[in-house]
Parts: sequence; C-alpha cells; structure tokens
Amino acid sequence: MANSKLQSAKNAKNDEFYTQFHDIEMEMNAYLEYNPDVFRGKTILLPCDDPEWSNFTKYFAAKFDDLGIKKLISTSFAPESKKMVLGGLFSEWEQESPQFDADKSKNHGKIFVLERDVTGDGRINIDDLEWGYLDGNGDFRSEEVTRLRDEADIIVTNPPFSLFKEFFGWLLEGRKLFIIISNKNCITYKEVFPHIMRNQVWSGFTSWSGGMWFQTANNEDVDKVIDGKNMKNVGSIFITNIEHGRRHQPLSLMTQEDNIRFSKHKEIRCIGYYHYDNYDALEIPFTDSIPSDYEGIMGVPISWIEKYCPEQFEILGMCENLDLYNLKTKIYNADECRAAYYDKFKKSGTYDLNASGVIIVNGIKEKVYQRILIRKKS
Repeated sequence: MANSKLQSAKNAKNDEFYTQFHDIEMEMNAYLEYNPDVFRGKTILLPCDDPEWSNFTKYFAAKFDDLGIKKLISTSFAPESKKMVLGGLFSEWEQESPQFDADKSKNHGKIFVLERDVTGDGRINIDDLEWGYLDGNGDFRSEEVTRLRDEADIIVTNPPFSLFKEFFGWLLEGRKLFIIISNKNCITYKEVFPHIMRNQVWSGFTSWSGGMWFQTANNEDVDKVIDGKNMKNVGSIFITNIEHGRRHQPLSLMTQEDNIRFSKHKEIRCIGYYHYDNYDALEIPFTDSIPSDYEGIMGVPISWIEKYCPEQFEILGMCENLDLYNLKTKIYNADECRAAYYDKFKKSGTYDLNASGVIIVNGIKEKVYQRILIRKKS
C-alpha cells in the first residue's frame, strides 16, 4: 500500500511531504551518538526544504550552538512555496521585512542563512536567521544552488520524490556527505544500488517498518489528521554516507535446522528453504531467517539493507533482468516463460522469469520478490 501511495504521489508530482521534527531528531541523534562532532565546524545545506515550513531548518537552527555548526543554509523552490496554505513559520515576518518584494515572493526561491548572533543575546539560534531572495526559483539543479552545494560539507533534506534519481546524481557529483529521505525501493535503482554494494551509501538509522508519517499540503490525499495536521504515511527511509552505530550491529542468526524448528514464519517451519532455479543461491524470504551455517550465496529481501552489517556480510548483486552482476545460472527462453505462465495461471501469457529469482514449488516455477544477493563473511 505504501509503495502504491508513493507511486501515485510520484506520478502526480506531489512532492510536498514535510518531515516531522521528532523523526529528524531521532535520526540525527544516531549520528551524534556514534560521533558527537559529526556536525561540528560544518556548513550544512538544506536545499529542498522550504525554510518557511521545514522542520529540518527548525531542528538545525535550534541545535546550532549545541552541535557546533559553522553555517546553516536553507533554500526553497518558489513554485512549491506559493502552493502552501498551512500558515508558514516566516510568512508574516517576510511581508514586514524591508527586503520584501511581492513579485519576487511569487517566482524567486528564498535563502535562509544562520551563522552569526544577529540579536546580540550571546546565542545563535532560529531568531538569528537571515533571509533573502535567490536570483532564480531555487531549483537544486540551478547553478546558484549548485554553488551552495559546493560550499557545504553536509547536505540534509527530503528531496522531491519525483526527482529523486536526478537529485541523487547531483549529490554524488558534489561528493558531499549527506542524509536524505527516499522511498524504500530506491536501493534497487541502478543509480543507487552499485553504491550500496560498494559500501559507499547505506541505510540510515530510522526503522523501515511502518513507513514514515509526513505532513502534506494536498488536502485530497490524507491518511489521517493528527493534531489538526493533514498526515500521510509513505514507505520512506533515510539513506546516508555518514556512519552511525546501528550499521555495525551484527544480526543474531540461527542454524538452518533451528530456523526450521523454531522460526515464527510458517513457511520456514513447514517447508524449509528453497534453492533458486536460476541462481546458485538460497531463497531467504525473511531477514530473521538467514541461517548461520550456510556459506553460499543467499537472496534476501531488500529490507535486509536496514540490518546490513558490513563486517558480517558482503553484497554480491541483485536478482534482476540483465545479469549485471554475472550471477545467473540460467536464462529462460520465450517458450519457457510462456509455459511457466500457463502452468501457474492456466491461461495463455508470458511470465517474465528472468526479472527475478525463481523457485520451483510443486513443479511450478514461481517468481519471488526483489532480492539482494549476499554471502556471510568468514
């Protein structure tokens, strides 16, 4: 359900999902617990957050002194800003400011900068934010915002869902540290997965289960109202290239025999483990069913990435159509795909067996969900 909601939002280019403060705080605390100085002396850029509404801006502004931040920069995209009707943090302040320009407020992005004690109260916090208009509309792809990217040390944001692949490429081009939000399936993208496999990008701290709740400006697409705010649940995660402690916690594993005897999953207790027909690998349908005594290749759910400990496992590839990782042991021809479809559905059609791992259940070829291929380290 969450993935279908995300796809609907993507198709409609409904990118106005605003992250809750407590979700941001919980995620950032994980990096701070691992390295208390992770943000110290750093310039942090929030390039897709609309400072008028962003809890990312509020969080880093409130914690500016405590975290030892050097400079905070937050920018907005003008067309998204003028759609908002929620009552912004700085709306009245903007109109009362000497630099207010009615025309620019409609088609120019804004930039908020925090780096000095403007009020003279001996602290640097949200009251010291200085703002102005960008020359352009604030699109992250513009030269103006790209220069800000190049100035920054760390980029933190919830980027537009509809532009995630392009945004991720923009991030990598800048070679910056980052903490960003995306949908769970992003790790399977060809633009992202190779970096996961090479241990250059990994899951953030926040749990994958249950999705994340966002405030939305779309009154027609609401899952529930919480404290008077329209909220939507989306299957989203944090991804990052900054270390946190959860990333180095190994999974507790049982042997194949113990999993079959004691697993909470009926499929494992009653059937055990299947071996793929088209990969020399064991099918592992649940992360908590990975056996401790299997030394070969295993296909695990993409949600396993949340539990991935690089000291415990290595990533070899992914079950996919093109055999990009040279791990397939069989390529099915068109006749085999048609026969498999008829065997399963008892009607004419074609079953794209080459797109995933295949197991044989009661003599019938069955595709499994997307799998990551891994092996336990010695």
